Amino acid sequence: MAQVVLGQDENLEAALRRFKRKVVRAGIFQDIKKNRYFETPPEKHKRKALARQRQRKRRSRR
Repeated sequence: MAQVVLGQDENLEAALRRFKRKVVRAGIFQDIKKNRYFETPPEKHKRKALARQRQRKRRSRR
């Protein structure tokens, strides 16, 4: 869980920016997007296979 403690002379906008940065780094947004809709096992398998293909293609370019 992302948590930010407000400093004495820190304004709310700065604390909010720090909080957003922590949320992104923790991967919370990605997790929410991934679990937004139910994905059947065949769909999950297909998505992961496509991701592996893209990864191999990127690695072969280097």
